[in-house]
Parts: sequence; C-alpha cells; structure tokens
Amino acid sequence: GLADLPPEWNPQSALLRLAIQGRVAQRNVPAAMLDDGRWGIVRNEQDAQIAERRWLRLHTRLSGDGAFTLGERLAALMVNRFGPALLHAGTRPALLGLAAGALGLLGGGVGWLGQLAVGFVLLGLAWLVEQVASLLGQVERASLLASGLARRSVALFHLLIDAGFVTLAGWGSGLPTHPSMPPGAPFFVPLTLLMCMRLIPLALPGRRWSRWLSDRFMIGAALAAIHLFLPWDATLGIGVILLLGIGVFSLQFGHKRSDPEGPPPASPNPRLTTRQ
Repeated sequence: GLADLPPEWNPQSALLRLAIQGRVAQRNVPAAMLDDGRWGIVRNEQDAQIAERRWLRLHTRLSGDGAFTLGERLAALMVNRFGPALLHAGTRPALLGLAAGALGLLGGGVGWLGQLAVGFVLLGLAWLVEQVASLLGQVERASLLASGLARRSVALFHLLIDAGFVTLAGWGSGLPTHPSMPPGAPFFVPLTLLMCMRLIPLALPGRRWSRWLSDRFMIGAALAAIHLFLPWDATLGIGVILLLGIGVFSLQFGHKRSDPEGPPPASPNPRLTTRQ
C-alpha cells in the first residue's frame, strides 16, 4: 500500500506510474469533487482526521436554500463534532435510537409526576438524539458500511413523540370536570394542534416556514415555555386557530391567478387536493 512506500517517494507519482503500467484510461475528476471531501490522499493520522471530518460535513450538509431548522442544525453540529468519536467507539445509530427512546420514556414519566415543562423538554431532546442517529446512519450508508441500514422505525418514533406531547398537554389542561364533558376532552385541543403541525407541511411543502413545524425540539421548548409563563388552555386554542388560519390563507391566496382567462393554477399539493 501507499504506507509501505519510502518517505522520500511521492504517492501521486507512484499511483500515476501504477496506472500507466496497468494501462488504466485517464478520467478527469471535477474540481468540485476534489474539494468537497470525496477524494483525497491520506498520508498520516492527521490527514485521516481531516478527511474524516470533511466526509462528515459532506453528508451532513444542510440544504442550501436556508430551509433548515434549529433542531436540524444542532443535530448536524453534534454529528460533525462528536461523530468521529462515536463511530470509532463502535456506537451505532441503533444504540443512539435506544437512547432517544429512553429519553422519551423519561420525559413521559417526569410529566406524569407533574413536571410537565421538564417532560416537554425531554421529549424534544429525544427527537434531537434521534435526528443525530439518523444522520449517523446516513453517513454509514454513504460509506458503504454493511451496518448502515435504513432505520424504518423513524416515522413511528416521531408519531410516539407527538403522542407524548398530546398526553402531557392533556395532563396539564385546566378544564373543569363536568358530567356533561365528554371523556378525553382535555386532549382534544392538543391533538388538533399536533395534527395541524403535521398537516400544514404536507399541504404547503414549498414554504420554508412550514418546515419549522416539523422541528419537535423547538416544539418541545415552546410548549415548556408556554406551560411556565402563559395560560395553558387558552394559548393552545389560539395556536390551533392561528395555524388553521395561516394554512387556509396560504392555500387560498398563495397561488393567485395572473390571467383570469388562462388555465387554473396547479394544485399546491396534488396528494391532498384535486381540481375538476
């Protein structure tokens, strides 16, 4: 290998000589691929560490249009900072997924004991740890590792996080108990709120702000702050009204027709809406 070459030899020249002797056809590599970490010659441990971090940045790069959230950025920063140490220690994404599940269960238990704000924060941290696990799995799959398998339980985990939010929010409701009150009434407004947060990104996929509604780290922090400093039930109800109003307004006026006689505009999301 290249490590067996004498120190006074040039690795590039040695590789070129081998390619010429083997009659390998020359193919130019784009400069962008040379600069982004896909290609490089590792001569020592320091070069290996630099190449490793460039590889991690390449596969945890956020979208260039700015449509990223605080939780996504924190997850990418954590992978770039601690990813090499975790991978060298043999930490697999599945293990981090178990840690995220443990944090979620801890958040539910703390909320059941009455510390709802702490429970919301722990649920948000569980989502964040799961994002880190997903990014590490993405890096492993890009590295062609046999263990880098796609984790199919991510969507189910996100549903469980939302269920935890709804449960804690229902426990924190101050609605009076009355015989005429239907069972489960305290959970109706939180359930509607979380359903709106899931529906709006599907109905308005091209809006940058709609992506922030999928960031459960921020949602957990916001719910904790609301529980500590604002009227709980009234604020959640206002949140539902605002989300529904913004969604309807965006769907109604976000795609205005410039020509009244021309064809109607395309549906904002053909999976959810159709036009005759």
